[in-house]
Amino acid sequence: MDSAPVHTAAEEAGRRVTTLELFFDLVFVFTLTQLTVLLAHDLSFATAGRVALILVVLFWMYGAYAYLTNQVPPDRPSRRLLLMLGMGAFLVCALAIPRVFEDTGVVFGLGFLLVVIVHTTLYTRSHGWDSVWYGVPNALAALSVTVAGTTDGLAADGLWLLAIALQFVTPFVAEHGPGKRDGRSAATLRVQLGTLDPAHFVERHGLLLIIAFGESVISIGVGIGDLPLTPGRFGGAFLALALAVAMWWTYFVGDEEDAEAAFRATPAPQRWRLAMNAYYYAFLPMLLGIAYLSAGVKTTLGHLTAHPAWGPALALAGGVALFLAGDAAFRTTLGLHPVRYRAAASPLALLTALPATLLPAYAELLLLVAVLTGMLAVEARRCTATPPARELADA
Repeated sequence: MDSAPVHTAAEEAGRRVTTLELFFDLVFVFTLTQLTVLLAHDLSFATAGRVALILVVLFWMYGAYAYLTNQVPPDRPSRRLLLMLGMGAFLVCALAIPRVFEDTGVVFGLGFLLVVIVHTTLYTRSHGWDSVWYGVPNALAALSVTVAGTTDGLAADGLWLLAIALQFVTPFVAEHGPGKRDGRSAATLRVQLGTLDPAHFVERHGLLLIIAFGESVISIGVGIGDLPLTPGRFGGAFLALALAVAMWWTYFVGDEEDAEAAFRATPAPQRWRLAMNAYYYAFLPMLLGIAYLSAGVKTTLGHLTAHPAWGPALALAGGVALFLAGDAAFRTTLGLHPVRYRAAASPLALLTALPATLLPAYAELLLLVAVLTGMLAVEARRCTATPPARELADA
């Protein structure tokens, strides 16, 4: 009789992310590292577009694994071993990334196919044979990427786009594909898809983002390399760190708690779609922005007093702009406020690329830090002046 409140409290607290899941995320973020290597080698629009293609394809399956371990915790040896196999498959993909459009495309595709097979196998533990409705489209996407490795040019790009299209229709297939079988219906499956643990799901993606920020910090060291540690380079390094800190502040100061509350207030059948919109579609530009920013930092810090070319200037400005646009979309999806300051700061950050080619490289870093800190300061002041509705109701 006394156990009911205890159960409710535990349910409200939610499950924590395990160290194995965090280990998995570290391996996945290595793909981001490899993407910045690919982009830093050739800062062009074509390479930037291909980096986006790779990340969209890879992040789809990362999100699938994040949802999987939310439903099927790695709490027994068989699940842990399968998850470790999935880690190994992601590692194969990451190692193949720098030359994926040259001679390692098939290796990438086969590694990605293994990622899908492991995921589908683990998913049968919670969704049974309904897992085929996710597994088949995901496997076809992996095969499309594998075939892309046998060709080049526009044909390869087209096959990557086909893989993305297959991934994007998967949620609709999963929601509407299953017919009645053993008394179950598509509506029942949608409820099952929505029974995610909000605390675990939000924490998992937050940890991924903080590890991705670690990549931007590593880029500072890579950008300076073995160059002399002059006061100017220390100043540039601190500006790059300040930029990463301001981006961290933008997401992590308040958003995670409010995001969890938004999930808890959403009925189970709608949680699946909310998770897709907030933590896949909105998260993609945030992660891509960090990857672009890291590539810009790598190619800029060694030449702080020179005028940067368009490539590095756009990588820095575009990275911050993409992150802010994604964060604004994330807040809009979950009904978090305010949004307008972040939405306005996104094009403003992009515009810093215009004077950047006429000024020393450190000037663009300074301008971007000013845009972010100014946005946060204005937002904090306006929010303090206008308390949230729930605070007014409590007064």
